[in-house]
Amino acid sequence: MSINKVDKTDDLVKINNVLVSVSDKNNLETFIPKLVEINPEINIFSTGGTFAKLKEILGEKATCLTQVSDYTGQPETQGGLVKTLDFKIYLGILTETYNEAHKADLKRTNGVPIDMVVVNLYPFKETISKQGVTVEDARGNIDIGGPCMIRASAKNYLRVASVVDPKDYVSIITELKENSNTISLKSRFELAKKAFAHTAEYDKTIAEFLSGKTYEEMSGCYRL
Repeated sequence: MSINKVDKTDDLVKINNVLVSVSDKNNLETFIPKLVEINPEINIFSTGGTFAKLKEILGEKATCLTQVSDYTGQPETQGGLVKTLDFKIYLGILTETYNEAHKADLKRTNGVPIDMVVVNLYPFKETISKQGVTVEDARGNIDIGGPCMIRASAKNYLRVASVVDPKDYVSIITELKENSNTISLKSRFELAKKAFAHTAEYDKTIAEFLSGKTYEEMSGCYRL
């Protein structure tokens, strides 16, 4: 049997460790404080502009907030090009509850299982809709870490809630309140479907944009 094949999981999963990295910061000011209210011992990991926003929102309660770079021990690259693409992050997302090898890896790295991933992507569609946008402008708005985190958390819906749409914040909070800070397998599965659709649409938009450009349009952006 494969070491990664799962035949046992939990219906209800407690939300103790949350990773938040969003382009669309709408409704964070209500969602995040309610998560903390439901579970005062929650740990929230975040990056860059999202970290700054959460620190502002939480104020004195920001003790639950940790920079991803402080958690991983790897500082962000200049310009924020690489922030979350780290072994410790993906181990936390992909770890399965009853996998002893995964538990050993968490212990070895002093990592934690991440129970919820709140991520939405760079505004690629908005960027390419602007007048005079270049291929280079578009390239700079292709998100790499975001889709990776979304796909990893959606793949592991057995244990992780993958949240890509701020419109889902209210229903998630309602479920957590009603179920003692736990979210059901059914909800995690539905969130995973939405997450994969989100990344599929994102990649399709990129592919269609690039397909409509010529080599001359692309190469004209650079000194060769």
